[in-house]
Order: sequence, then structure tokens, then C-alpha cells
Amino acid sequence: MNVTAEIEHRAGQPRSERDAAFLARFDARMRLPIIVSAILPLVIVPETSGWADVVVGVASWLVFGADYVVHARHLEHYGRTGFGRFDLFVVIATAPWFLLPGAQAGRFVVLLRLARLARLAMASKGSRRLFDRLGRVAVVAGGVLVIGSLVAYRAEHPTNPGFATVGDALWWGIVTLTTVGYGDIVPKTPTGRWAAVTIMITGIAVLGMLAGSLASFFRLDQDKTAAGSPAAGEPASPAAAPDDAALQALAAEVSALRCQLEALTERLTGTPPT
Repeated sequence: MNVTAEIEHRAGQPRSERDAAFLARFDARMRLPIIVSAILPLVIVPETSGWADVVVGVASWLVFGADYVVHARHLEHYGRTGFGRFDLFVVIATAPWFLLPGAQAGRFVVLLRLARLARLAMASKGSRRLFDRLGRVAVVAGGVLVIGSLVAYRAEHPTNPGFATVGDALWWGIVTLTTVGYGDIVPKTPTGRWAAVTIMITGIAVLGMLAGSLASFFRLDQDKTAAGSPAAGEPASPAAAPDDAALQALAAEVSALRCQLEALTERLTGTPPT
């Protein structure tokens, strides 16, 4: 029974199956407010002279504060976990201290609010997977952009005045990758056009990957998955944690009963168990 209690009351685990189900629904609904509350205050720096800026600062802090309180109430010893301590630090450090008389929001407050982005990245496996996927896509797209632009510059520079410098070639590569196509710089040689085709195909693939990643992150494609089962590549629901704990506790009890049975057999028969 001690093993069962230790597993079920491990720090950071839901207190019960009902708490796990509630947190799953709560995290799904709070995903968008958390993102907005992490990014918007970095754009609008709160000052006491503007009421709209003050409302944004206070409302964004309330979102993070409510998120911490809910997790602290439904998770065992949430404040003792590393993520719980970091979450509490973000709530305290980014509190609306600028409302106090004589206090003002400066650059230091803006830097502290960058911790909210770190908290956002740590909040869920879906966020970390999104950033990891976009990071790999950015590396591939950047490599194709630089190589394709340099190839086009080498092929077009002798005869095409549009590719006068490497900067012009990189500008053309960025415009081509984003599929904007201003048309101010146009390759004329076969090599330059093949480089343009490669960059264009990469740009289309990047846009498709970006749209798919964002849709998966915001759960816009959840209607395509079977009801009650996670999507491919999605982490299991937190409600599965109590089931795993129960199975581990049952296995521990069965092992203890087996040891007791072997000891009883040895005492009754006087022979050691096989």
C-alpha cells in the first residue's frame, strides 16, 4: 500500500482522474489565451499614461496567474516541481508592479516578460514539437535560400544588372521563397531559372509545413481523428497517468503477494522455493 501511495501522490501528477480530465480540457481552452498573453505585452509596453496598455498588462498577467492557480489546485505539490517553480517565478516577476506609485515599466520589465515565451515553449509537448519542427524547416529553407541565391548571382551577375550585388541576389531569393514575386529582379539564364524553381518549390513546401504545424498546434484538425483517441504524433492525454500508476501499483502488490506465498510455502514444506 505504501508503494501505491507513493506512485499516486508523486509531485506534478493529477490528484485524481477527474482532475486529469479537467486539466486536459482546461489546457486545450487556455492554449490561445496563453499565446496571446505571452506575445501581446511584448508589443505593447504598459505605461501608466495609457489605459489600454495598462489593461493589456493586467489582463495578460491575470491569464498566467489563473493558469498557475488551476494547476496548483489540481496537481500534487505543483510548487515543488521545476516547472511549477518557474511558472510561479513568471507570475511574480511579471506582475503589474507598474501600477504602484512611482514605479514605471522599463526595458527590464520587457526582458522579464520574455520568460513568458519560455514558459509557453515549456508548457506542453505540442509547443516544443511545434518549435522543433519549425526550427528544422527554417534551417532547410535558409540553406536552400542562401545556396540558390549564390548560384543565381554567379550565373546572372555577368549579364543581368538586377544581380549587381550578393545583397540583390539574397533579396530576390527571399521574395521568391515567400512566393511574393515582386518582379523587380528576374533571372534570365537557364542556371538562374533552375535556382528560382528550386527556391519556389521550397517556399511552397515551407508554407504547407507551416500551415500544417499551426493547425496541429491549435487542434484545428482534431475532427479528422477518431473520437477518444489522440492524433498521430500527439502526446497521450494526462488522464492516462492515473491508469499507468494503477497498473504499476497492481504489479507491485502482485510481486509482494508472490514473495509472501513463497515464504509461506518454505515454512510449511521446509524446502526452499524454486
